[in-house]
Amino acid sequence: MDAKVVVASDPGVRPVAGRREWIGLAVLALPTLLVSIDVFVMLLALPHLAQALGAGSTQQLWIMDMYGFMLSGFMITMGTLGDRIGRRKLLLIGGAAFGLASILAAYSTSAGMLIAARALLGIAGATLAPSALALITNMFRDPKQRGLAIGVWLVCFMGGAALGPIVGGALLEHFWWGSVFLVGVPAMALLLVLGPVLLPEYRDASAGRLDLVSVGLSLVTILPIIYGIKELARNGWDTLPLVAIAAGAAGGVVFVRRQARLADPLLDLRLFRGRTFSTALGSMMLNTMLMGALMMFSTQHLQLVQGLSPLATGLWMLPVMAASGVTFLASPLLARRFRPAYLIGGGILVSIVGLVLFTQVGDEYGPALLVTGWSIVNLGAGPFVTLGTDIIVGSVPVEKAGSAAALNQTSGEFGFALGIAILGSIGTAVYRTRISVPAGVPDGAAAAGRDTIAGATAAAGHLPHDLGAALLGSARAAYTAGFHTVSAVAAVLLVGVAVTVLTMLRHIRPTA
Repeated sequence: MDAKVVVASDPGVRPVAGRREWIGLAVLALPTLLVSIDVFVMLLALPHLAQALGAGSTQQLWIMDMYGFMLSGFMITMGTLGDRIGRRKLLLIGGAAFGLASILAAYSTSAGMLIAARALLGIAGATLAPSALALITNMFRDPKQRGLAIGVWLVCFMGGAALGPIVGGALLEHFWWGSVFLVGVPAMALLLVLGPVLLPEYRDASAGRLDLVSVGLSLVTILPIIYGIKELARNGWDTLPLVAIAAGAAGGVVFVRRQARLADPLLDLRLFRGRTFSTALGSMMLNTMLMGALMMFSTQHLQLVQGLSPLATGLWMLPVMAASGVTFLASPLLARRFRPAYLIGGGILVSIVGLVLFTQVGDEYGPALLVTGWSIVNLGAGPFVTLGTDIIVGSVPVEKAGSAAALNQTSGEFGFALGIAILGSIGTAVYRTRISVPAGVPDGAAAAGRDTIAGATAAAGHLPHDLGAALLGSARAAYTAGFHTVSAVAAVLLVGVAVTVLTMLRHIRPTA
């Protein structure tokens, strides 16, 4: 029997979730876990598929970036579309499309075909997180239950990030590169079978038609900006990325003006009038910016400075993800007794302790100190991630939950890209200032070493042992200095985030 269809005006929504809703949460969580694994295994699969498909360096970049571009570009559209046509319907359509695109990617016969498949995966993926988060908001109307449900959903997402390198390493050891794309297919099939039975349908009965011009303008705004930020992070200051960002900003002005005039806008700008929503969304974006950049520096330090393999790095990150899981589940329970702003602010102070440990990381401590610091950072970040997400989707009218969830996810994509660009530039500047290339290193190897630690690692492998070791030692010390600087900058910025949250969100009472 099909699950109940609920519209915005329906007063019959159950205030307290029962067994059916919690089983439905499992249906939402399993695809989230496997899609997250599917995304993170790409980091391991890239060398294998590049060799098999003959992908050049530019094609490899597009294989990696295309998914994120499409995901970011279509997130707002899909969040609003779900509010209009039904969140369950869009989730099932997206799940089917994701499964088919995964099969297409797995059996790609050329780099161009794989890039196209990754684009389809990004568009389909843009339907999943906003629809799932909005459905959780519908299924768990009691604030105490909703916070815990969001925590469970986030644990599954972070669990995928932890398991991705491990699952990817195992698959690539025994199967061909395309197997990594098939991980999520069984989960999508399960979603299509159980979703209509266990998940309620919800749509906004008063929503108008989708404005296709606004959809186009949103893409014209988001895609150039994301592209420009990524290129600045990758290659430094250049004309083309700056032009792309300027073009995206101009498109954003036109987009905002059109939304203000439409009776049924793609993005309801009135959401930003709420102090709670705007503060939580902006603070979450800044938090993602800092945490995303630090994750990049941490994983690269483990591999390029500590010398761990990708699989060993994934195993070392398991305690980090375990800390995230504990705090994601504990935060909504604590929020029943304490104000969310106090939990978030206190958690940020805990994260700062972890960042201080980052500034002490060096070769002599091995991975243990870095992993300990990162575990403490994640332990403190949990209240913000879980409670902040709950605040964002819970502070808007229920018919706008899909749009709010999409904005939450989109701001995370922007924050991650900005963090890599801004903090990555700071770390790179410190690295290039601190590295000392030993005498006798050829000009080409010296230039590669001065550019990045990855370049220094590659160049050292082609030099005589003593000379290569000297170059690599200097590069690792310089990268560690950059890591220390970025950690200190992030700690200072987090103090500002804590003050903002404590000031602007302290009116929110405990959920009990």
